[in-house]
Amino acid sequence: MVPEASPDSYYGRPIIKPPTWKTPDVPLYLFLGGLAGASAVLAEGAAVTGRPDLERVARVAASAGAGLGTVALIHDLHRPERFLNMLRVLKPTSPLSVGSWILAPFSGLSAAAAASDLTGRLPRLGRAAGMGATALGPALATYTAALLANTAVPAWHDAHRELPFVFAGSGATAAGGLACMFTPTDQAGPARRMLAAGALVELAASERLTSRLGMVGEPYREGRPGRLMKAARVLTAVGGTAALLAGGRSRTVSTVAGAACVAASVLTRFGIFEAGMASARDPKYTVEPQRERLRARAAQAASTMAG
Repeated sequence: MVPEASPDSYYGRPIIKPPTWKTPDVPLYLFLGGLAGASAVLAEGAAVTGRPDLERVARVAASAGAGLGTVALIHDLHRPERFLNMLRVLKPTSPLSVGSWILAPFSGLSAAAAASDLTGRLPRLGRAAGMGATALGPALATYTAALLANTAVPAWHDAHRELPFVFAGSGATAAGGLACMFTPTDQAGPARRMLAAGALVELAASERLTSRLGMVGEPYREGRPGRLMKAARVLTAVGGTAALLAGGRSRTVSTVAGAACVAASVLTRFGIFEAGMASARDPKYTVEPQRERLRARAAQAASTMAG
């Protein structure tokens, strides 16, 4: 009896090369992009419904999130000119190239909208800039999911169906949570609704992700990434429920619930990032799915020949 060989590689090295992205730069970039994109959408909704306090908070959040996210990205790239080089050509087949062309105009538009709102100057141009940022907001909040899924990292690549929904929901939860923290309760209704809707989408997509991936989804459930993801789910559920049920009556509840949801969004990004890195380091997450696909193809071929 020969025991079944365990997946391994030469000299114990990973079969695929793990990304060289650094922590905390990239997880923070993922979080800040989601926060900024969703905040731009929330700001425009506040402007349409006549909620100036909520609009101001969301405009500033969109601008600050885009600016800080750009700083995190450039720090990970080591040199600012590398980011500028990505803007020389728009390559539709590259999520990083498309994302750079989304981030650059969004940063300028959201900054102009926030400056106009804070100073009261050029309100028409500020509103036009805000509408432009709103148009780019959903793409900014979700393109990073395509960026991760476009790699060979098993836990990211195999989750390509669910990651955009996780990122969209998490970004909405963070934007709504931050707005709840700094907006009077009588104007924060749209923020609470965005928070609750984002929490539902994120929790449903995360559950679907871990259940569909099977063995490849283990990094999302085990070790440090698993603990981060579990803490994020708890904070999202508790914060979303509290904000929806009692946030409109208590500023304290609204603030605490909002802070919990912002923290949950941060933990989600770190959990997803670390789960992917763990799956890249362990050969079994690359080898076993390949073996399973080969067995499935062989079974299908045998069934076709028998038929």
